[in-house]
Amino acid sequence: MQPVKGIAIKMVAVVCFILMNALIKAVSPHIPPGQAVFFRGLFALPIIIGWLAMRGDLATGLKVKAPMAHVWRGFIGTTAMGCMFAGLAFLPLPEVTVLGYAQPLLVVVFAAMFLDEKVGVFRLAAVALGMLGVMIVLAPRVTALNGGTVQVSEAVGAMIVLFGATCGALAQVHIRNMVRVEQTSAIVFWFSVTSTVLALATIPFGWVMPSGREVVYLVAAGLLGGTGQIFLTSCYRFADASVVAPFDYASILFALVIGYFIFAEVPSGQMLLGALIIVTAGVIIILRERHLGLERAKARASWTPEG
Repeated sequence: MQPVKGIAIKMVAVVCFILMNALIKAVSPHIPPGQAVFFRGLFALPIIIGWLAMRGDLATGLKVKAPMAHVWRGFIGTTAMGCMFAGLAFLPLPEVTVLGYAQPLLVVVFAAMFLDEKVGVFRLAAVALGMLGVMIVLAPRVTALNGGTVQVSEAVGAMIVLFGATCGALAQVHIRNMVRVEQTSAIVFWFSVTSTVLALATIPFGWVMPSGREVVYLVAAGLLGGTGQIFLTSCYRFADASVVAPFDYASILFALVIGYFIFAEVPSGQMLLGALIIVTAGVIIILRERHLGLERAKARASWTPEG
C-alpha cells in the first residue's frame, strides 16, 4: 500500500468532480439538467474506454453478468445526477456540495434496511448528528417558503438536491450487491452508457441548442467526470477505503473558493456550521467503519459523487 499516493490520486478526483459541477452550474441557467447528464455520460465514455484498454480490462468492462442490475443502477444513479445538476441552477455551489454529503449518512441507514447490515448505536448517533447538520443547512430555505419567487425556487432546489442524495445513497447500496458478481470496470463503463441513454428520455422536457461556449463547458464537464471516475477508482489500489474516504470532504474547500471567486457566492455562517457538523459526523462514521473492519473499497470504486 502507498497511502500518500492514494490520497493524492483521490484529491485529483475530488478536484475533477468539483470543476465538473462548476461547469455544469455555469451553463445551468440555459441548459436543462437532463441535457447536461447526456453530455456528462457521453464524453466520459472515451476517457473510460481508453482507461480500460490501457489496463487490459476492456473485455471485462463490456462483460455483464446481471444486466438488470446495471439498468437499475443506471436509472437510480442517473436520477441522482440529474437532481444534483438541477440543484446547481438554484443554489450556490458550496450549498449543493454540502447537501450532497447527506448521501454517505443515508448509506448507513439504507445498508441496515436493505443489506441487513448491523448498525450500532455509535454509528446511528453519528448519522443523527449529520442529519442535524443537514437540517441546519436546509432551515433558511424551508423557512423562506412564504417569501418571494426566488426564495421558493431555492427551497425547491434544496429539496431536489436532498432527493438526489437519497437516490445516490440507494445507488451506492445497490452497488455493494453488484460488486459480488460484477467487476468494478463493468459497473463504471455501463453506468456511463446507461446514463447517456436514459438522459435522452428527457428530450421532450425541453432540450435547447447550446452556444459554442456552452458546448465547450459541457464537453469539458464530461471529460472531467470521466477523468474523475478513473482517479477515484484508481486511488483504492494504493490505499484503503478508510484512509482516502475522509478526503471526499475536501470538496467543500474547493467549492467555497470556486463559488466565491467565480460565482460571487458568499456562504452564510449557518451553512458553514451545518457543513462542519455534517463533515464531523461523516468522519466519525468512516473511522468507526475502519475500526469494525468493513471493506467497501470495491463499492466505492464504482461510485460517482453525483450518483
